[in-house]
Parts: sequence; C-alpha cells; structure tokens
Amino acid sequence: MSEKDISVNPSIHGASKDGKRERAFELSLPALVTGIDALENRFREKTLITSISSEEARIWLRSQVSIGTKLDISLDIPKTLILESGLKLQLTGTVRLIQTDTSQNGKKQLISLRLDKKFKLIPVAPTIN
Repeated sequence: MSEKDISVNPSIHGASKDGKRERAFELSLPALVTGIDALENRFREKTLITSISSEEARIWLRSQVSIGTKLDISLDIPKTLILESGLKLQLTGTVRLIQTDTSQNGKKQLISLRLDKKFKLIPVAPTIN
C-alpha cells in the first residue's frame, strides 16, 4: 500500500458528520406546563419531564396540543448537598413530535419539544423549618 492510499482524513464509524452529539438526561422531574391546547383554550398542567438536553425535552401531557404550539415549562430544582437552596428553571419550547400512549386509552401524550435558547433560572428563598 502506498502513502497515497492512506486517507489523511480520519473517520470514526457511527460518528456524526460534525462530531457533536447532544447529551440528553433521562430523569423524572415534576414540571408545570402552560400553553394553548388544540381547541385554543389556555391550560395549566402538572406533569413530569422524562428527558431533557440543552435543545430538547420530553414531557407527558393529558392536554391535547398541536405540533408547532409554544409551551412554557417551569421546573423546581430541589436543593442538594452542592446546591444550598432550590432553583426554579423556566423555559419555553415548541412542540415538534406527539406520541399517543395507547395503553392509557389515548389520554396521555408524550410530547417532544425543541427548546428555545433563552431560559430563566430563579433562586427560591429557603424555607424556615
């Protein structure tokens, strides 16, 4: 094999072209979701976030929403050993995929959201016991 046969551009099998891979965290965090449903009524629903990354989130909703709908999400981040007091994370996203859970007679939907770049992180005042 000559030197001309050796590629100067290394490649990694299965890697994306740009080399970036968004890391999503699988979790179960309580969330408050508000927005406009498919019938154009305002709704407010307590639910769970099942997965989140810097670009996407997945949530369960009973409210019927449409693709393209903007939703507001508020997450309570509890205090930990590292975090001295809790935080409230407020973000918005656009519905991009809807999956109906047939095991629950179609009453819940798994919603995939494309998250906006802007968010608010608000400190929560510590409670006195």
